[in-house]
Amino acid sequence: MARKDGKPGRLAQIRQTYQMTKQSDPRIGWILLGCILAPVALAVLASLLLKNWWLVPLGFTTGLLIAAIVLGRRAERAAYSQIEGQPGAGAAVLNTLGKDWLVTPAVAVTKNQDIVHRVIGRPGVILVGEGSSSRVAHALRNEKQRESRFVPDVEFTEIVLGDGEGQVPLTKLVKTVRKMPKTLTGGQVTEVRRRLEALSNQPVAMPKGPIPKSTRAMRPPRR
Repeated sequence: MARKDGKPGRLAQIRQTYQMTKQSDPRIGWILLGCILAPVALAVLASLLLKNWWLVPLGFTTGLLIAAIVLGRRAERAAYSQIEGQPGAGAAVLNTLGKDWLVTPAVAVTKNQDIVHRVIGRPGVILVGEGSSSRVAHALRNEKQRESRFVPDVEFTEIVLGDGEGQVPLTKLVKTVRKMPKTLTGGQVTEVRRRLEALSNQPVAMPKGPIPKSTRAMRPPRR
């Protein structure tokens, strides 16, 4: 049932999350059922031994909690697997960072469809490259040189998405960015945003193909 604001209710969100997860994890139904039944079975056994049947509802509630946690983690894994390898996957994941970060997708796109995204936050300016490791490294350097002229005293960090040495996997991108040391104050972040805003307004040719969306699919259902 939808809420008054038009957004799906909690049960609808759980159903959508389950359906999305099942597309890449067909066994999820049996796994969740096991998560619920195992605590219930233990609670029934304990109730028989202790002759206290109030343990059964507690076992059922515990099972639902475990199932919700498992569904959330597997849903996140499924969402990553569905967008991994698609143009713009890095931007979709970066957009889940939250309000304290300014994410600008595709600040640079090469003729070979290598993409550079920009993140501005307390750690400074973070450039994230998608594409061939050798080509995107060159694109990152060019973008850093271009932007550093506007904010010469700001720390720049370059990240190449991938599973190779020195690269950051898509599944660890958000965690990597959040763990970076903070070098700017809130006021300095605002100033950096203002100075680089002009660059963000310049049109950039987006890569061909659909860009993954970073919506509720990247987040576990609310419990």
